[in-house]
Amino acid sequence: MNTEITIEEFNNLGDDTAVYDIRSEHDVQYGAIPGSVRVDIGDIRDKLENDKRKSVIYCTHGKITLDLCEELREDGYDVYSLKGGYNAWLIDRISKDDNAEICRKAEDSIKRKFRKTIWKRFTAALNEYDLVKEGDRIAVCISGGKDSMLCAKLFQELKRHNKFPFEVKFLVMDPGYSPANRKVIEENAKKLNIPIQIFESDIFDSVYNVEKSPCYLCARMRRGHLYDYARQMGCNKIALGHHYDDVIETILMSMIYGAQIQTMMPKLHSQNFEGMELIRPMYLIREDDIKAWRDYNGLHFIQCACKFTDTCTTCNNGENRSKRIEAKNLIKQLKKTNPEVEARIFKSVENVNTEAVISYKMGGKKISFLDSYDK
Repeated sequence: MNTEITIEEFNNLGDDTAVYDIRSEHDVQYGAIPGSVRVDIGDIRDKLENDKRKSVIYCTHGKITLDLCEELREDGYDVYSLKGGYNAWLIDRISKDDNAEICRKAEDSIKRKFRKTIWKRFTAALNEYDLVKEGDRIAVCISGGKDSMLCAKLFQELKRHNKFPFEVKFLVMDPGYSPANRKVIEENAKKLNIPIQIFESDIFDSVYNVEKSPCYLCARMRRGHLYDYARQMGCNKIALGHHYDDVIETILMSMIYGAQIQTMMPKLHSQNFEGMELIRPMYLIREDDIKAWRDYNGLHFIQCACKFTDTCTTCNNGENRSKRIEAKNLIKQLKKTNPEVEARIFKSVENVNTEAVISYKMGGKKISFLDSYDK
């Protein structure tokens, strides 16, 4: 008997079927099939023992669950692997949505329901850090996740109300995405009426055999390609979708793992591409508010389009991803006794007292307190 169940067959199943998601809790935060229950893969047998119903199990691509279900069926369990996994369900779901209505609702929610938490914080960052200037040509870089897609919609809204002339392009780099992930990006862009321009590179293939820090190299290469292609498009800036939570997590990670105090800056001049600049317009927007916007509008985005892992939003390796999760969990714990901890971490890098630090760097030079202590 076939161990796999197709999306069409899955959609026709009744309520008497149990659906289990064996992806990690981190993955599930980026979207899950409605009604499914997340279960650690090691606990799936206990679930099946306690629930004798027909069951469907899914992972990201349907590969892990295929082998798992074949083993479980040999032991007598009535289980099936969802063919293509969550990604296949996502593509099917997107293809059936009413694009015009979803786009209208998503845009309207930015102006109304999420005006205070998203729109005003977006414009506050633009003003506070002077991110957009007259005559700018900005390439909004879209990875396919919730952050970059919202960033694109915010820039579209800004263009409708711009007080001075500037231009916006929507840029997607395909470094070797799987067909499923590329399809999700293209369909979501169509659904949200974002006129993306896709260019291809072979970055994934280039770093495939790199043993030491392949993800770091991939990230550096992707950034370079984005700068280069944006400049070819006549742009002088690239906009990335990093948000407030990324900033405070980076501060903690730098201290705990890097033994240094530094943050993710709201804008940077490129060192390798003269005249190019990176900006982070969502610098003051909270991740929970981005998720709320996504869920309110029934949107489903990819978590990551990495060809090899499909699990990482920042194109870092598993070790760095674990460190970021550790930083998230640490902040969550601290918040229980200090509700203002996030704001204070953020403010800490705005209130550096150089008279009360052992040393600091300026222009690549280390300056010690001893240099001027006896003067």
